[in-house]
Amino acid sequence: MRLTKYEKETIILTSEGDDTYSVYTFNAALKRRLADFAKKYPAHCRLESEDKKVGCQSYVISKARLSIRLTAPYSEERRKAASERAKKNTVNKPHLSERH
Repeated sequence: MRLTKYEKETIILTSEGDDTYSVYTFNAALKRRLADFAKKYPAHCRLESEDKKVGCQSYVISKARLSIRLTAPYSEERRKAASERAKKNTVNKPHLSERH
């Protein structure tokens, strides 16, 4: 069974009465991060289930250990300044093929 990228979801579930989140994901980077965290902190995070056939995993993690960060978009002024800094930093650096 082959899933499309749109079918490979990451779902974070909880209720106000729970002290844990259930994280269901196909995302390889997130699965690695959760596996590493569960190995290091088994009292706070554990693998609940895994379907190797389709490639998803489900973890249970303490609410106190997972946060969702919202970041404001950059202003046009800040975006331009960052772009100028990036241009300035790459102009003076030799290209990989020019390095010895």
